[in-house]
Amino acid sequence: MSDRFTANKETTLLPFLNTQLKSWTRNNIKQRLKTGCVFVDGQSVTQFNHELHIGSQVEVRASAKGISRGSNLLEILYSDRDLVAINKPAGLLSVATANENREHALAILRNQLSRPQRPVKLWPVHRLDRDTSGVLLFATSPKVREAVQEKWFSAEKTYLAIIERCPNPSQGTIDQPLWMDPEKYHMNVGSHPGAKNAITHFNTLETNNNRALLEVQIETGRQHQIRAHLSWLGHPVIGDPRYGSEGPRLGLHALRLSITRPDTGKQLTIETPAPDDFSDLLR
Repeated sequence: MSDRFTANKETTLLPFLNTQLKSWTRNNIKQRLKTGCVFVDGQSVTQFNHELHIGSQVEVRASAKGISRGSNLLEILYSDRDLVAINKPAGLLSVATANENREHALAILRNQLSRPQRPVKLWPVHRLDRDTSGVLLFATSPKVREAVQEKWFSAEKTYLAIIERCPNPSQGTIDQPLWMDPEKYHMNVGSHPGAKNAITHFNTLETNNNRALLEVQIETGRQHQIRAHLSWLGHPVIGDPRYGSEGPRLGLHALRLSITRPDTGKQLTIETPAPDDFSDLLR
């Protein structure tokens, strides 16, 4: 997805973006500029002081690639001494797994932030499925990770999902337990000795071509929760062969994460728009 604006006075690019994107942090806006995601009249612009004229068309795109060809850089959405958040592209593992130890976000980010004689250590606060894009959070110490995870129950986790068919009613809550079949690596819905409670809220934002774009919030964070719950409802996520059918990519994006900072008790919200290849699933 992208945001489009028209300049109504003579100005420069960065102040214009700060005014238009009031919910974005300055670091997030600057990151989009640096990574070539800002276009003026159809041309990519990276200069903060690029002049805008009355009628200039400005487009801010999400990073569809996440990792650009020829480079090995992840888009950093937020960074301070305790926490680092990235926009994880679809197709990239969050961390190494027992079965796979190939390139993953944790290793790439450590390498990206490290300097000669100053290696950076990071610990994942949570994980996203390999084919889910969006906000992924890391801590700079085990102490910070544990402090954030202690209050993870109060974190607000908002996703975008593109599903097959249009749900009726258009919004609702799925309150069904989940349990994993370890042999099939498949999350099942319903009662079972090993089942854990799981709650998913959804609201339809848009429909097109017998598909629907949902905003989804999860109270719990079970593995494959959104994918399994929506499939159980009869509306599997597009591009999910495990719970639905094949597609060009998984129609799931981690849009927004809001947590309580352990050091100050203040709310920290990190957000990144869905990439173009996600939006294309609805067209």
